[in-house]
Amino acid sequence: MTTVGILGGGQLARMLALSGAPLGLRFLVLDSAPDACAAQFAPMLQADYRDQAALASFADQVDVATFDFENVPAESAEWLAARVPVFPSPRALAVAQDRMAEKSLFRELGIPVPEFAAVDSREGLAAALAKVGTPCILKTRRLGYDGKGQFRIKSPADADAAWEALGAQAATVGLILEGFVAFQRELSVVAARGRDGELRAWPLTENWHESGILAASLAPAQADDALQAQALAAARKVAEALDYVGVFALELFLRDGVLLANEMAPRVHNSGHWTIEGAETSQFENHLRAVLGLPLGSTRAVGHSVMLNWIGAMPAALPVLSEAGGHWHDYGKSSREGRKVGHATLRADSTAELADALERVGRALGREAQVAPVITRLR
Repeated sequence: MTTVGILGGGQLARMLALSGAPLGLRFLVLDSAPDACAAQFAPMLQADYRDQAALASFADQVDVATFDFENVPAESAEWLAARVPVFPSPRALAVAQDRMAEKSLFRELGIPVPEFAAVDSREGLAAALAKVGTPCILKTRRLGYDGKGQFRIKSPADADAAWEALGAQAATVGLILEGFVAFQRELSVVAARGRDGELRAWPLTENWHESGILAASLAPAQADDALQAQALAAARKVAEALDYVGVFALELFLRDGVLLANEMAPRVHNSGHWTIEGAETSQFENHLRAVLGLPLGSTRAVGHSVMLNWIGAMPAALPVLSEAGGHWHDYGKSSREGRKVGHATLRADSTAELADALERVGRALGREAQVAPVITRLR
């Protein structure tokens, strides 16, 4: 029986393990946290990701390794790759961990990106502001996610406050200044690439965020063939440049008919959770198929889906489960502000049916503000 090792034991590892059970797979998770939620469904080694003794034990027990979040140290993935196949590659992980390297790759590949510049000092911030202009966003090059490690600069007068907030991290994780994009819509393309180079992508997904954290996703997004083709072309360029194996996501801004790349996630992605019930093959199953060298499954959408993220605490499940197309996912986490603790997916055969179901759920849970922009799009 094949054992898949996963570096990181969060909800993505948990859903990978759940999706791999019908394939007859076993799993071993390595995580530094004693309460990692994937450990509820798979054996776990608790250790620091840089602990070579733990990594050696991990490698001895698995046939292939992957990861469930991009902040796993790239050097640990590289050390592991000398002993067991690791997909995606440590190089892909390293590029996605550094916003400067990531944006530079997009630009080299001819994928449109917002203006950006590296920042390593207060004087460097002034020079970057002159290049990028305002409004803009100062970000850490590494480790930031879900809106963390960012400071929005509305005018040059905000530069001192921005440096005070993030300047201390310039010497450790690095900083990057990115131009603010006045986008019409936020979209993502989630794609899978096999060991043989085959690429398959799910339909474009439209996303809405609250406080930098994904609140809702609609799939398929309302997008014409030209926009779908533009997103797929960008995903293909990135995947081929990195010789990528597995599932990844490109987060995109739509502005005046052009898709600008925001960032890449080298893993299964929050905006692809709808694929569990809303596609022929989920992103989790296709990631496992890819890293194991199995044929990729169809990425065709089945009807229309909306994924709602539960942040901080789980709401009542009954309103979702009362819907014919309602599906509930509790990650088994304790409540904490800003923490992703679960999600729900509503699926229907028509946009009208989906809008009606979403309206009922939003009203019952007191989540009208969360569902309102999605309902507007559907109607």
